[in-house]
Amino acid sequence: MSTPGAATQDAARAERRHALAAVGSVRIAEIPWTEAVTHLDTSTIVVIPIGAEAKEHGPHLPLNNDWLLAEYLAQRVASATRVVLYPTVNYHFYPSFVEYPGSTTLRQETARDLIVDIVRTISAHGPRRFYVLNTGVSTLRALAPARDSLAASGIVMRYTDILNIGKEAEEGVRQQAGGTHADEIETSMMLYMHPDVVQMAKAADDYHPGVGGLTRDSLRAVREGKTWSRTGIYGNATLATREKGRVVVEAQVKGMVAEIEALRRIPIR
Repeated sequence: MSTPGAATQDAARAERRHALAAVGSVRIAEIPWTEAVTHLDTSTIVVIPIGAEAKEHGPHLPLNNDWLLAEYLAQRVASATRVVLYPTVNYHFYPSFVEYPGSTTLRQETARDLIVDIVRTISAHGPRRFYVLNTGVSTLRALAPARDSLAASGIVMRYTDILNIGKEAEEGVRQQAGGTHADEIETSMMLYMHPDVVQMAKAADDYHPGVGGLTRDSLRAVREGKTWSRTGIYGNATLATREKGRVVVEAQVKGMVAEIEALRRIPIR
């Protein structure tokens, strides 16, 4: 006999599957290989989300913040247009946060090769068009060379630039002086998507302009040109609201779907 909690989870999972099936999408992890073969060919658009599951996001957001973002956005995108959705990559290139306990990073070359290897493996089954649903900023430095390496083999890979997707909507609601991490915008997005994990009582205004990775050591910030952040926040999270999050998230989903449709029209060789 299933427990009430398990029954609720099963119902939510069934609802997610139904939303995907309505547009012809599928989560590859949830089907056997004998069914997967029917979804993988040269017309397939493969979506690979990237979201850190161990990366600091201040005292008010969990370490798996980006994984939650990626999972939510991937479900929304796959419910809007026909894709094959692969599991979220939960480790990548995040060098700016490793001073904060619990945070992890791969080397840039490792992160690049991780995506290249995943894509090449999938492409052997037919697909030639890939969209990396990217929720990071530093990840872009590994995704660009991965894209170029794959292009040499006739594989087309595009990826989300999270700083520019939905930028106009973000600029319309932003009030903070600056920041891009665990800040007003990211916290607002989480209040819209997963309010249960946000601890707004612990949110802080911790914005100190800088150009390097974050550090908790103010002397090191001066000495090494890093960005000082006592909390791990880069911005003003106290300004976050659910409504701001709705505006930004909906614009991002719309932008991602548009990028996937543009990818669908790119000829392959």
